[in-house]
Amino acid sequence: MVNYKLLFIISALFATINASRVLDLSDRFSEIRKDGGYWLVTFYAPWCGHCKRLEPIWLNVAQTLSKTNIRVGKIDCTRFPSMATEFNIAGYPTIKFIKPDDEVSYHGDKTKDDIINFAIRMAGPPVQEVTRTESLSGLKNMNQLFFMYVGDQEGPLWDAFYEVSSKMQQHAFFYATNKEIAKAHVDIQDLPAVFVHKENVHFFNPLEHGNSVLEAEHLNGSMYKWINEERFETFPKVTRGNINELMQTRKYLVLVIVEENVLQQIPSEMLEFRDMVEGIIRKKRDKYHRTFQFGWIGTPELANSIAMQVLPLPHLLVLNSTTNHHHIPEDDPTELTVDAIDMFLERICNQSMPAYGGNGLFVRLYRGYFEASTSLGEMWKGNPVLTTVLFGLPLGFLSLIMYSICCADILDAEDDEEDIHEKKD
Repeated sequence: MVNYKLLFIISALFATINASRVLDLSDRFSEIRKDGGYWLVTFYAPWCGHCKRLEPIWLNVAQTLSKTNIRVGKIDCTRFPSMATEFNIAGYPTIKFIKPDDEVSYHGDKTKDDIINFAIRMAGPPVQEVTRTESLSGLKNMNQLFFMYVGDQEGPLWDAFYEVSSKMQQHAFFYATNKEIAKAHVDIQDLPAVFVHKENVHFFNPLEHGNSVLEAEHLNGSMYKWINEERFETFPKVTRGNINELMQTRKYLVLVIVEENVLQQIPSEMLEFRDMVEGIIRKKRDKYHRTFQFGWIGTPELANSIAMQVLPLPHLLVLNSTTNHHHIPEDDPTELTVDAIDMFLERICNQSMPAYGGNGLFVRLYRGYFEASTSLGEMWKGNPVLTTVLFGLPLGFLSLIMYSICCADILDAEDDEEDIHEKKD
């Protein structure tokens, strides 16, 4: 027979141990950080719903990082508002990796693995050296997306790679090795070389090797653009947490819209549609990769906000990350074929496909209205009583105030008329 009381005590004990690894920080942190070391800190407010959802994830992050040189903490900005001001906190929760003389904000998804990878990257050098073949095998077996420089660590290509790695350290892993170690895994003809490893495939940087100062400056810009475009998976899941990062690619985002249930399962007909679109980019990478970043959305509300309408499911939407215009197929998405999607994407490239949305004032106002009305509708469906209380009472008080003002004016007018009549008499 299961002893539930014992299980409860054990669970509480583990929760206490995990919680103890998250340090409650105060306004003294300004001085503590000067003592050295690395800090991963979340700035939060107790009333914030997103902060409450992050709390169990944060406990797991602290547990995982407990054996590293990274200390994990949290600061209640309602108790210590000076900390929010000092660290320029604009919203909750905000996660920062803090060094004695530097700080970097985290902008990715609030998942355990993503946060941990961010912290590990920031605690190391911009480019980590791989000195053993086994180490490179381990990186590949982890199916980790990373960038690798191969060759002597000198010259314009190395300088460009190192400079961009320093700027992009928070977003990706960067490594360097020699040809002897790399050739056991990758077929490399010319050195130096740079490649990205993603999904067990290597893609080389197509840059030409420059020698002059002018060519080196060109390398820096081109290297940054290439790494920024390649730092995502071929077909990632797109969320509110990472869509802004994906838009930094300056590509068109091809978004497959489906709906996950609470178990993150997708209905078979939607899954079939998603797989069909994914197959296009995997089979025709050379044709579409430079122009399009493919991905899929499991929460239709995000796509509806972009399109400013409730889209039927499954659906296909293409977002221009530079102008915020979007395109949707003219045909029923459920009847789309591979050839039809090819034609749809080609029409977007040659700008013959109708575009909607954008950044205009009217569009922004309408998007705000759409999101507000949609949120209100979701609240009503979820809890009509609470929605009535939240919105009905303020409107009732406002109506009562307006009625009182109007009635006072009418009564005053009647009193004035009576005074006029009395004077006439």
